[in-house]
Amino acid sequence: MARVLVTRRLPPGGLDPLTESGHELVEPEAERGFTHDEIVELAPGVDAIVSLLTDRIDAAVLSAGAPRLRAVANVAVGYDNVDLDAAAEHGVMVCNTPGVLDETTADLAFLLVLAAARRTWEAESELRGGRWPGWDIDQYLGRDVHGAVLGVVGFGRIGQAVARRAAGFGMEVLHHTRRDTGMVGWRGDLDALLADSDIVTLHVPLTDETRHLIDARRLGLMKGDAVLVNTSRGPVVDEEALATALEDGTIFAAGLDVYEREPEVHPRLLAAPRTVLPPHIGSASVATRTRMAQVAARNVGAALAGERPENLVPLPAKETS
Repeated sequence: MARVLVTRRLPPGGLDPLTESGHELVEPEAERGFTHDEIVELAPGVDAIVSLLTDRIDAAVLSAGAPRLRAVANVAVGYDNVDLDAAAEHGVMVCNTPGVLDETTADLAFLLVLAAARRTWEAESELRGGRWPGWDIDQYLGRDVHGAVLGVVGFGRIGQAVARRAAGFGMEVLHHTRRDTGMVGWRGDLDALLADSDIVTLHVPLTDETRHLIDARRLGLMKGDAVLVNTSRGPVVDEEALATALEDGTIFAAGLDVYEREPEVHPRLLAAPRTVLPPHIGSASVATRTRMAQVAARNVGAALAGERPENLVPLPAKETS
């Protein structure tokens, strides 16, 4: 039996693979979960950590856990909250949960495509606020989604799932990746894809190369009636530049589910016109969040059993002197 630190309360049944194996869980009593300082304090006494993307699993945590700590399982596809160099230094396995939330997140991405293009939040807000005077022919005019050109930036599982949904709307789908996918619609030049697309949806991991991938210059390449959607990671988009682009009409609309400094959102973005801004709910269905937790739990169980976890994140090579 091993001890596993669970940083936040997870959906019922999510940790069954660990409890059924007899492992002891160290869970927070409060809904807020453990703070970073509490995780550092608890790390020396556990064999594994099940974390969320909002937890900073940095060198302080991993150093505190060494040498007992064997694995960190992130209940997320992304793992930019985990210091991979420190994990490699201390021999800690890092796991994520790819493939579980693809369809649910793609649903949300396409919802944002439709909601932003058709200005639904703006229109509903006026109705709920008692400001709708009744139907008129020039109210809340958006842009059509059917038949539009969709540019998918990043063409992994989620990007491809969004592309499948676009087919039902008769959209032409272009996609950009660093390497040629060999699929119809591939564009090696991101700038050209942005210029050719009516709607752009982002599905890239957060790295040094993708931070502010969509900045003022690239927003300026997009069409004046273009829509930008981001369900990947907040810092992929420069929020200040996006707010400016929406205010001055450089692009038409935006739908974002992720933000640069969550839970804070840039105040100019909150006030910007033609925006749809849900609070990071891409994978927020009961079934998906439960499956994510179960995958993370199975990853931990495999690591504790001396097996290779199914979703092992590659770590950088240790530096040798």
